[in-house]
Amino acid sequence: MHSLDRVDLQLLRALCVDPRSTFVALAQQLRLSRNTVQARMARLEESNAFLAFDRRINPAALGYPLTAFIEVHVQQKRLAQIIAELTRIPEIVQAHGMSGSTDLLVRVVCTDADDLFRIDGTILACDGVERTETSLAMGELIPYRVTPLLERAGRDSGADRTDRADRADRAEA
Repeated sequence: MHSLDRVDLQLLRALCVDPRSTFVALAQQLRLSRNTVQARMARLEESNAFLAFDRRINPAALGYPLTAFIEVHVQQKRLAQIIAELTRIPEIVQAHGMSGSTDLLVRVVCTDADDLFRIDGTILACDGVERTETSLAMGELIPYRVTPLLERAGRDSGADRTDRADRADRAEA
């Protein structure tokens, strides 16, 4: 991934506010040419700055109002096979390999407690899964976000430019 400059950060912040913005609207808002916006957006996309669109779809709208996190303890030598099997379970919306006592942290969505029990049983049935520990999410207190990181990056890059300019001014004096 390439490093983001001030214009990239402005584009990303504008997209956080209105993800449906067109290149023309972004160009007008940021006082850039449409071609500049289009080229920057292409470069950002090529560098994997954007996540998949399906991360914006609420599973509750699909009939899965409950979220749970399942800690999965596995036999490490079977990890690749286990991941392949877990990928075939549609209710698993995300999984992370973990350090520490838990091997995998799996985020699942379900229709109700019985559905969660079924999903947990399906995970436990995977050859090489030793045990699971399930926690039902009671509510999302801080939703997925990157806007504070974009704001911080903008402040940090601005401070760096100011520091460099100040040093240059002092050197000339």
